[in-house]
Amino acid sequence: MYNVKIFGAGSIGNHLAHASRSLGWNVTICDVDQAALDRTKQTIYPTRYGKWDEAIKLSLVKDAPRGGFDLVVIGTPPDSHLSLALGALAEKPKAILVEKPLCPPNLEQAQTLHKMVIESGTFAFVGYDHVVGKAAQETLQAGRQLSTIETIDVEFREHWGGIFAAHPWLQGPQDSYLGFWKRGGGASGEHSHAINLWQFLSGGLGKGRIIEVSATLDYVQTDMVEYDKLCLLSLRTEAGLLGRVVQDVITSPSRKWARIQGNDGFAELTIGHQPGVDRVDWKTGGDDTQFRTIQKTRPDDFIWELQHIEDVMTGKTKDSVLSLERGLETMLVVAASHLSSAKKRTVRIDYRKGYTPEALELL
Repeated sequence: MYNVKIFGAGSIGNHLAHASRSLGWNVTICDVDQAALDRTKQTIYPTRYGKWDEAIKLSLVKDAPRGGFDLVVIGTPPDSHLSLALGALAEKPKAILVEKPLCPPNLEQAQTLHKMVIESGTFAFVGYDHVVGKAAQETLQAGRQLSTIETIDVEFREHWGGIFAAHPWLQGPQDSYLGFWKRGGGASGEHSHAINLWQFLSGGLGKGRIIEVSATLDYVQTDMVEYDKLCLLSLRTEAGLLGRVVQDVITSPSRKWARIQGNDGFAELTIGHQPGVDRVDWKTGGDDTQFRTIQKTRPDDFIWELQHIEDVMTGKTKDSVLSLERGLETMLVVAASHLSSAKKRTVRIDYRKGYTPEALELL
């Protein structure tokens, strides 16, 4: 049985607490705000999962136990992630899991965290959970049957009204990091699942990492918010593959979709094809188009995520698609997108320079 400490009593903290308890793990949730802890016990958890789980321990951060945890989860706003993650390493857990996006696009402390994780020997993960989902895995497997990969497209287009419905204590984007791209919000940060999924497919198909980003972002700026509502990316990989990512916080009904286009067919993923159902369509060679539906619940996303992390910790899985390096590569693309849009130029990513702003070069 694992002992899990979760920083942040918001939506993601509750999701991962429930997933941990579903696997029989011990859970302590801590937060700096007593009201957030009360809301978890009285409202969020029982509303989502039927009743409060008395086995879950709640604590203010200042009173929370330190050390003795197998997994420490950072489920707070992105601009607090890295400092908390560095502090968590000092507790010497087996693993840390940082929610996405990993950090704001300024990449401050990103390289430091990477260095400290390597030195500590602690496993580190970033919570881009879609890539451990069964539908994404099957899409990649179907894509591997194609003779030649022509392009990859991924879209995560979803009005963030759904986010605020899940966070009723927020009146709108101005009430959290979501309304501020420099804090890790906006379409580029909140829906960076799309960038990460594109990277997962490209890497899994042998097309390498993203090395060039050309982006156009549509910003909303008022006296209350500053965020990108639309993020359009054209991408090139180390192997020369060209593709596209679209992320927004304005589309309703939502569209979460990916397509691998080959010269002899395709593989296509639709997340949320129907409520509780993902769908994979594929066609290879001269065969007819086939499809498969995958039933899942929202809690499944997080249970599968934690099961994957357990497999890595026990040695059952060696190379993790949730690794810190994968999450850092996603953040380099997010940072490059803002720079590209601001300068109206393509940005090259030089991975030799680490996970720093210096890795981004204007072309």
